[in-house]
Amino acid sequence: MNDTFRYRLVLAVLALVAAILFLLSLTVGPAALGFTDGIAALFSAKAGAIELIMREIRLPRALLGLMVGATLGLSGAALQGYLRNPLAEPGLIGVSAAASLGAVIAIYSGLTMVIPLALPLSALAAAVIAVVVVQALAGLRGGTLTIILAGVAVSSFAGALTSLALNLSPNPFAALEIMFWMLGSLTDRSMSHVWLAAPFMLAGWLMLAALGRALDALTLGNETAASMGIDMRRVQSLAVFGTAASVGAATAVSGAIGFVGLIVPHVLRPLVGARPSRLLPASALGGACMLLAADILVRVIAPDRDLKLGVLTAIVGAPFFLWLVYRTRRKLA
Repeated sequence: MNDTFRYRLVLAVLALVAAILFLLSLTVGPAALGFTDGIAALFSAKAGAIELIMREIRLPRALLGLMVGATLGLSGAALQGYLRNPLAEPGLIGVSAAASLGAVIAIYSGLTMVIPLALPLSALAAAVIAVVVVQALAGLRGGTLTIILAGVAVSSFAGALTSLALNLSPNPFAALEIMFWMLGSLTDRSMSHVWLAAPFMLAGWLMLAALGRALDALTLGNETAASMGIDMRRVQSLAVFGTAASVGAATAVSGAIGFVGLIVPHVLRPLVGARPSRLLPASALGGACMLLAADILVRVIAPDRDLKLGVLTAIVGAPFFLWLVYRTRRKLA
């Protein structure tokens, strides 16, 4: 089996699995709707209870699971290729922490009680500010190490301000809402969240997808890539702003969901080969599969306890991260 055929086969299998999980996400839930009845309700002209559940609750949740998962997988693969760091993931440049801070400010200030979409809008605004700060700190000529350090600084500062808001919150209900949101979930999302996040995610996907050829060249080193005509400043801008747009939008509507962008590229890299350009679409599909599967599991494992999606991905991802660190240490030994 040659590499091209194997690559196309992997993409086909991932796309099929993502489609199956998307359908399952539409039909699995506490309402106990039949598969045929549920799918038919999406295309029905009626306005009954089944149609309302499918169109206003399950469809937005399934779409966001697909979109957020694809975003995290794609951005993780892009950052690992650009930074040439196997432990890189979307939260490394501070976007996730800043978006969380924006959402916390909206809840803490009471804006969510006045404006229905204040939470995702505030999270998006904070993500934009964060990436501007990271880009300004790194500079156009800044290397990958500079971007990592700037991202860590922004992430730490945003995390400290989030903790401060929790510490000073006079309303225990607001503090509880902040904590629950930060755990990550797709519950109670609507089509408004889908339409709000979709343009930013699409813009981010296009920027990250454009990195394919540059990431392949970067495997040979910065100097070699530059000699091949790769504009390193353009690559940096696409990587940083593409991750900010897509991951900022994802965090704005779903909360902080970790480890997907770290795990998926590592699982798929042996299957698609060493070329980062091939890993990008595979990781997008793989991320969608992982998040849809996790979202289905939280409904099956504890349907009455509202198990948070970010908790489940962390339970799965943290041991994998430890194993990855251990394997990396053995290779360096």
